Amino acid sequence: MFLLVLLFGLSRVDSRNPDTKNNHNGYAESGTIQKMIVENASVTMQLDLNGLNGSNSLVARPVTLQFSVAANSFFPILVFNDLLRAVKPGSMALIPQNVPALPVRLGASVKQLVVEKLPSNQSFGLAVRDSKTGFTFFDVAGGDYDYNANARSLGIADGRLLISKEFANALGRPSDAGSVVGKISVGAAMQPIEIRQVVNGKPKSVVVPPLSRGAGPGAPTLVHGPDIIVGDLPDMVQIDPAVGSQVGLGIATTSCNNGDQPVNFHALPETAHPFFTQNFYRMSGGTDNLQRFEQIGQAWIKHTFGASEDDLCDLGCSTNNCTPFSQLCPGCADPYLADENGWYQLLGSRAWVNPFTGFFLSNPDPTNHTGHVDIGASHRIRVNVSDLNTTLNQGATYFAEAQYDTAQEYQWCQAHPGQCNMYNNASYRQFLVFGTTNFSFSPVGVPGRMHPAITAWTGATVSQQEPDPGNDGIWFMGYKVTNPTPGVYHYEYALFNQNLDRSIQSFSVPLGAGANLSNIGFHAPPQEPGWANDNIPGGQGYSSMPWNVTQDASSITWNTETFAQNQAANAIRFGTLYNFRFDADQPPQSASATVGFFKTGSPMMVAIQAPGGGGTPTPTPTATATPTPTATATATPRPTPVPRASALPRPRPTAPPRP
Repeated sequence: MFLLVLLFGLSRVDSRNPDTKNNHNGYAESGTIQKMIVENASVTMQLDLNGLNGSNSLVARPVTLQFSVAANSFFPILVFNDLLRAVKPGSMALIPQNVPALPVRLGASVKQLVVEKLPSNQSFGLAVRDSKTGFTFFDVAGGDYDYNANARSLGIADGRLLISKEFANALGRPSDAGSVVGKISVGAAMQPIEIRQVVNGKPKSVVVPPLSRGAGPGAPTLVHGPDIIVGDLPDMVQIDPAVGSQVGLGIATTSCNNGDQPVNFHALPETAHPFFTQNFYRMSGGTDNLQRFEQIGQAWIKHTFGASEDDLCDLGCSTNNCTPFSQLCPGCADPYLADENGWYQLLGSRAWVNPFTGFFLSNPDPTNHTGHVDIGASHRIRVNVSDLNTTLNQGATYFAEAQYDTAQEYQWCQAHPGQCNMYNNASYRQFLVFGTTNFSFSPVGVPGRMHPAITAWTGATVSQQEPDPGNDGIWFMGYKVTNPTPGVYHYEYALFNQNLDRSIQSFSVPLGAGANLSNIGFHAPPQEPGWANDNIPGGQGYSSMPWNVTQDASSITWNTETFAQNQAANAIRFGTLYNFRFDADQPPQSASATVGFFKTGSPMMVAIQAPGGGGTPTPTPTATATPTPTATATATPRPTPVPRASALPRPRPTAPPRP
């Protein structure tokens, strides 16, 4: 009913299709709802250069900009019984076909512009933005929407281009904000990404058709073995109103099998299926809002089953020698909607799984929600409202990330060491954020396939680390040094654990002789509170206690409790990123930091930049301690996972149900 409530609660958008009739007396209760996106399109902007340049001339100096639109741009519309009913927030990436002389600020961004559909609570319906920075050049007022069901085409005509407040300020003419400087028109061929049949107001079936993009010449060659990746993150939603100071979010995901072997998508109680994490990040700080990269939200893991076998990743979906639905076949894709990925019942505690092997620990049901009541942000991507509020975070850039993992990749990797596909499972995508207490999101650009979000940190040095090859996973070291004022150097470090089961317990940075530090800081994303059946010792959830910091003449060290002291300590577990920072009066030089682990393993050295260089710090006993893990530290892989209790199904057409 989610789409129906969403659809029927919106104001109508009239269709001028001569072959259909608008129902102005109410919506029919039975019919077909199609969610559609742009297959291809063209955009024309007619601009008055005299108006843009602030000329007092009464004569316009017109120039026409022609753009094509990136294929399969996520600019969604909802069509009910062939009538256009709503245009949802999304964007069309513009590809310039001509580049005339333009004002410098606009000309520098003309190759990375997008047309954005804004949320309904904004002053304008559309905007023209820079896709990389989010800078708004034009607000779009008015515009006639025309949908033709026979041609599946959407037209937008006579939209007036108004200089935005941002652009007017950048031009040094704030009084020009709101001035009309041209028109915009759009002609788009649309294609459905979801078709729902509704009878008497109740959804009866859903079909997710493949997008019109095939493997074609030059398509990527599938790698050997199973290789599940995140091919796209096309949408993101706030699922319920904020409860207290936090909101719960969900990210739409499209998983793809980049390998030549099927990936099992079996339903619970069988655990031979992938699971995935959902994370949210913010890049901000400094005069350019690029100083730091922080994780501001994380969700419990989502258990998946039942594959759609779509061709959404240009890999050439083939169901030969594969069992459709119960396996994700080579080259095929399986999409989940954003609200589905925020469904409480199929979200389970991260503590029930070994992220490196992909095996579930001994539990009758890793999605057991008995013993507690789910509300608001529970188990979803839990984010503080203050971290999203656009008034408080002006100029910030946001990134969503998802990572699929499966025990099959681990097993294949162990049996075929030269065909190991375990470390490309995370992908990210930039999103624009709108709102101050209730939020909407719009994707920007293309996904960063097979790379974690930390690699999107502009200007930072990011390196992959593998402390125990073949026996445990990987983590990433990111750092960036800036010079905000003369004589002051800001040091920003980010440690991201992708699938390292042992987790990270300490971080120590060497200091050159005479280095003086100030503004010492630490940041970690919100943790879930303690829930029944979450498999976290102590019953209080993972600790949120900030890391202890100690400093002497040669080093500064942050650390949480050891495993021996507290198994639920605030360690950097898989799928999480923590930040460490300070200002110093000494410039950066190459150095080696010391990273200590939580469950097992000796500390390791990693290259960074630090104040005044210096040698290797002498870690404190806390930073170097290597506790003896208990039986719950790292699960021993089992060739046949223990059966689990059944989970709630999600209906799919012509196939067994899945969530």
